[in-house]
Amino acid sequence: MDLHLKDKVVLVTGAAGIKGSIGETIVQSLANEGAIPVIICRNDRGYQYQKELNEKGIDSIFVKTDLTDPKQIEKAIKTIEEKYHRIDVIINNVGVNDGVGIDASIEEFIKSLQLNLVSYFAMVKYALPLLKASKGNILNIGSKVALTGQGGTSGYAAAKGGVLGLTREWAVDLINYQIRSNALIIAESYTPAYENWINSLENGKEKLKAITKKIPLENRMTTPEEIANACLFTISDVSSHTTGQFIYIDGGYVHLDRSLLPQ
Repeated sequence: MDLHLKDKVVLVTGAAGIKGSIGETIVQSLANEGAIPVIICRNDRGYQYQKELNEKGIDSIFVKTDLTDPKQIEKAIKTIEEKYHRIDVIINNVGVNDGVGIDASIEEFIKSLQLNLVSYFAMVKYALPLLKASKGNILNIGSKVALTGQGGTSGYAAAKGGVLGLTREWAVDLINYQIRSNALIIAESYTPAYENWINSLENGKEKLKAITKKIPLENRMTTPEEIANACLFTISDVSSHTTGQFIYIDGGYVHLDRSLLPQ
């Protein structure tokens, strides 16, 4: 199936994570479809990722940006406009489940919101004229934490709840410009960072087994590739009449009653 993503300029925030992370996997998937991935992240790994893509003949740039700083976000959008003169899609992917709980300081809570929520708003705000011109679309990466809670992570939970609110608000605000706005909701995905966390625990194997047992479909975590595939479908013209939706890529984690599932 042709997703019609060739030569589309697609911005992906938080995309310079460890190889195999969700953002990096999305970038690779975009490149495979002939899109122009723009990596926006504060990590210098982005320079290497850009180099690797360019050496394969893929048009891509890395714009180093501290996504907690709206001024840097504005500058990044200007840099992209100067190079490509267009933006077709924004994938707001950046996010850190930072453990800022109810016992954290107000300053720590605000800092969590700056990265996990305010950066989403700033990206769309500054890119909006270009999105209007291209009749582009927005995809926000959400989390089940916004719906289920987790404990000990008030900042992240509040931010991800806000992300879902923005997704629907923008779908309404921008519908007259034919700009679609959707969110992908992830539960448990076995990323390199997740693996590092599991390996840091004394009872890591037991913890991993307990978590995967609670995932209804196949008792396994969602892969970054499955998330990337869903992203590409949602932002593509193949999904041209989908807006304001929360799309769950979670193996049934959020909605299915585990007590009714076969053991």
